[in-house]
Amino acid sequence: MTPPDPEQPTPTPPPSLSIVALDDDADFREYLAGLLADGGHEVRAVATPAELYDACETQLPEVVLLDINMGKDRGEDVLAELRERWEKLCVIVITGHPTMDSMRQTFKKQVFDYVTKPFEPAELKRVLAQAAAEYSLGVRPQDKLRAALGRQIRLARSARDWTLKDLSEASGVSVSQLSSIERGAHLPSLESLLAIAQALEARPSEWLAAAEF
Repeated sequence: MTPPDPEQPTPTPPPSLSIVALDDDADFREYLAGLLADGGHEVRAVATPAELYDACETQLPEVVLLDINMGKDRGEDVLAELRERWEKLCVIVITGHPTMDSMRQTFKKQVFDYVTKPFEPAELKRVLAQAAAEYSLGVRPQDKLRAALGRQIRLARSARDWTLKDLSEASGVSVSQLSSIERGAHLPSLESLLAIAQALEARPSEWLAAAEF
């Protein structure tokens, strides 16, 4: 067994994700399901587009792994349907025969990335980790909300060229509390959120909408 190359960084394992994988090859579905389950993910492997849509309707996954080259079904059509129904769903294409034209067409439909068969488990792990970071996947809703609100408040404060002290004086919320809120470490109380928004002449509803809440 070849020892790992110390010069190559070890891929950061992604958080546990909810994944639906569509592939018309039964052997590959079994392999992929086992590989993902061993990685700590919740995986549903399906054989047809209809099964994929049903799985997404039943419980929307965080990631769809889509075989783009299937027999009678066109992966491009499946991708278009996914984008029609679930515009922001993270889709990763798995294919054994990538071409520049097919890559251009699918990336136009906002595919996160390609994984080419055959692939090493580390490659799939890397792509999933990147998708998790990009889409904030595998994170509890309250954690997403804390991070998103903190970012919105920080952006609004920066737009006014205010320091934390300036915002504290205008809102009555302490500097330490504001710092914690902006870092996403703590969720502001409703009273604090309203005071901060009033000081920044912003609407909390817009911040919540930006956080997709």
